[in-house]
Amino acid sequence: MLEFIDVSVCFHSGTADEKMALDHVSLRIEDGDFICVLGTNGAGKSTLLNVISGAIPVTSGKILLDGEDITHLPEHKRARAIGRLFQDPLKGTAPNMTIEENLGLAYSRGKRAGFHRAIKKKDRRFFIEKLSALHLGLEERLKTKVGLLSGGQRQALTLLMATIVTPKLLLLDEHTAALDPKTAASIMEISEEIIKQHQITTLMITHNISQALLYGNKTIILNEGKIVKVLEKEERKQTSVEDLLAMYDFV
Repeated sequence: MLEFIDVSVCFHSGTADEKMALDHVSLRIEDGDFICVLGTNGAGKSTLLNVISGAIPVTSGKILLDGEDITHLPEHKRARAIGRLFQDPLKGTAPNMTIEENLGLAYSRGKRAGFHRAIKKKDRRFFIEKLSALHLGLEERLKTKVGLLSGGQRQALTLLMATIVTPKLLLLDEHTAALDPKTAASIMEISEEIIKQHQITTLMITHNISQALLYGNKTIILNEGKIVKVLEKEERKQTSVEDLLAMYDFV
C-alpha cells in the first residue's frame, strides 16, 4: 500500500518562476490497485511518479510504502521495491550489454550478492521461460545486445526487467507513447498480463483517454498539481471518453 500525506512539490520557490508541481496531494493506493493517471501537459503526472521513485524530493508532506516512511529514502534504495518504465525505450536498459546480461542485472536487484556477467544455467533457463511468454522471439536472442532491438522489443524487455523480481509498486510513465499504434497495443497487452499474473500494484501515466478508462480499476485526473477527480467502480464504468473530454481540456 502506498500513501501520500499532504505532499507538495514546489520548483524555483521564492522566484518569479515558482511552480507548484504537486499541491497538497493526499492519496491512498491499495495493494493490487492498477491506477491510470490522466491530465494535461504540466498537470503534475510525471512529478507524481518522480516523487514516488525518489527522483525528486518533496517540498512538504510524507510518503509511506507498506507503512514505512520513504519520504527521504534515496532513489537507488527505493528501486529495490519499485519498478519503472519510461516513455523512451532507450531508458531502463544497458544497450551495450546482451539481453541475458540485462536480465541478470535486473534479477540481482535486492540481493546481497552483486551482479556477475557469468549467467548461471538455472537463471538462463528462467530467463528463456520469461522471454518466451512475451511471444517476441527474444528467448532465441539471449546474446544479442539490447541496443540492436526495436523499440517495442526493448520496451517489452524493460517491462520484464522491472517485474522479474516482483516489485511492491510498478510505475509506467507513458511507456507506450513512443511506439506505433500496433506495437503500443501489444505492449499494453503484455503489461496487463504481467500485472494481473503477479497482482502488481501499478500506476500508469497516459495521455490516451481510452486507455485511462479501459485498463486498471481506477482513474485519477490531475490538474495544476491537484487531484481533481478519482473515478472508480460504477462511476468509472459509466464514464465515456466524451464525458471526460467535456469535463477537461486534455492535450
